[in-house]
Amino acid sequence: MAIGTAIVAVMAPAVAAASAAEDLQAGVAAWKAGDHARAVALWRPLATAGVADAQFNLGQAYRLGRGVPADPRAARDWYLKAAQQNHAQAQANYGLLLYEDGDRAGAMPWLQKAADRGDPRAQYVVGTVLFNGDPPPRDWVRAYALMTRAAAASLPQAVASLAEMDRYIPLDQRQQGIALAREMGRGATAAKPLPAAAPPTASPRTAATPASSPASGKAKGRGWRVQLGAFGDADRAERLWRQISAADASLADKQHYVVKAGSVTRLQAGPFGSSAAAEQACAAIRRQDHPCFAVREP
Repeated sequence: MAIGTAIVAVMAPAVAAASAAEDLQAGVAAWKAGDHARAVALWRPLATAGVADAQFNLGQAYRLGRGVPADPRAARDWYLKAAQQNHAQAQANYGLLLYEDGDRAGAMPWLQKAADRGDPRAQYVVGTVLFNGDPPPRDWVRAYALMTRAAAASLPQAVASLAEMDRYIPLDQRQQGIALAREMGRGATAAKPLPAAAPPTASPRTAATPASSPASGKAKGRGWRVQLGAFGDADRAERLWRQISAADASLADKQHYVVKAGSVTRLQAGPFGSSAAAEQACAAIRRQDHPCFAVREP
């Protein structure tokens, strides 16, 4: 899973000096201008003084090797310092680094904290672990809720995993999961969204291992589709399309797509001009007790 390249520009409340706030902002400006060495030079004294945002930013610099030599251990150390100050993005990044290093026991408490605060990458990993029950216990209701939250944040792999979960989790548990996802949405203290690359596509039956490549950002210029299910064969997808399209007027002028992804066949329909339009169509489809999620066109 990519860790992300976001740089935080918000001043920590514990440091009130105007000059420190200016240095933090100046570092952000230098980073955006490509002067990474200057950004690091501005942030380092603040990070040493305990400013969580500057600590997180140094972690990003060491992770990506910008302004300093790439050093995963230093990145992890700076993420940890910020995470211990309850910095949401640092908690997610630190947990993901531990996870990809194979320290799942150490990673999960941090990923759980980040998932509770609304980080979709952490929600994806924790949801996958709970679905698999590895480590136990298995909790399909909470797994479905977390994956629903991650999918709602347009994390493509979460959308795909949620559709696959529909094949295994009974309807009553999925409904409980959706209700729990709503409660999570009301209670979460969400971190600022990161322009981070999503975790690799993986079946919920397989543990999700974060990759280490830099973030690529969201693709632009594509339309939207709705995803209606995932099946073991194309015939089932075609039958569902005939059933749903006949019952839902919003799909009358839409094309359907049978998308092969390994052993899974996904049924999608579109195109829609925006995510809002796709979600509006999904809302009507879900009222017929069919799962539906908005996805980007490939």
